[in-house]
Amino acid sequence: MPYKRKEVIGDCTLYQGDCMEVMSIIGNVDAVVTDPPYGIGADENPVRGSQKHEKKGWDRTRPNKEIFDVMIELSKDQIIWGGNYFTDYLRPTMRWLVWDKMARNFSLADCEFAWVSQWKAARIFSYSRGAANQDGKEHPTQKPIAVMEWCLSHIPDATTILDPFMGSGTTLVACAKMGRKGIGIEIDPEYFEIACKRVEEAYRQPDMFIEPPIKEVEQESFI
Repeated sequence: MPYKRKEVIGDCTLYQGDCMEVMSIIGNVDAVVTDPPYGIGADENPVRGSQKHEKKGWDRTRPNKEIFDVMIELSKDQIIWGGNYFTDYLRPTMRWLVWDKMARNFSLADCEFAWVSQWKAARIFSYSRGAANQDGKEHPTQKPIAVMEWCLSHIPDATTILDPFMGSGTTLVACAKMGRKGIGIEIDPEYFEIACKRVEEAYRQPDMFIEPPIKEVEQESFI
C-alpha cells in the first residue's frame, strides 16, 4: 500500500504517505497547487513558527527535482509557492503570483512568490499578515485560505486539484469552499489529522457566495 491512511471528505481525498509513492497511483489531475518545503529551516525559525509548533525538521532540505518532474508530468497547470527557491528545477515562465503581506521591513519577507506554468501576465494579491492570522496558524508556513482561493481563481477550468505537500490542508479547504475536487498528500500524521479536521469544517460551513473566476482580457501588443 503506497499510503498509511486515506480519508474521503466531500469531494476531497486526503492521503497520509510519501508524495512520490501516492502520486504513482492517482493518475492525471487538472492542476497542481502546492507549497513545498523550501529547505530554509522554516520549521525551526522561532519568529515564523513560534513555540506552538514542534521542530520536526521537515524544512531542512528541498524536495528533489524528480518530485517536481512528476508534478508537472501529471498535470496541465501548476502553481508552486516558493518557486524562487526552485528556479533550477522549473523552466522560465511569464506568470508569477505574488502575495504582498502589506508590511515592510519586517523580520520576515514582505511578499512571497508562486511560480505558475501559464504564459500570462504576473499578478499581485495584497493581503495583510493580520488578516492571514485570522485563519489560525496550525502549520509554521500555512498560507491564508484567501491566498489559496486567489490561486484557484487563476485556473478556472481546473476541476481536480492536487497538493502533494498538503501540510495543514489549506489548498483543500479552498477547493471545498470553491466547489473543486481536491487531492492532498501529507507524510506527517499530526498535520494530516489537522488537515482532515479543517476540510471537514470547510464543508460544514460552505461559502454562501463564491466569487466567479477571474476573466482575463488578452490584448495584442504592437511593436
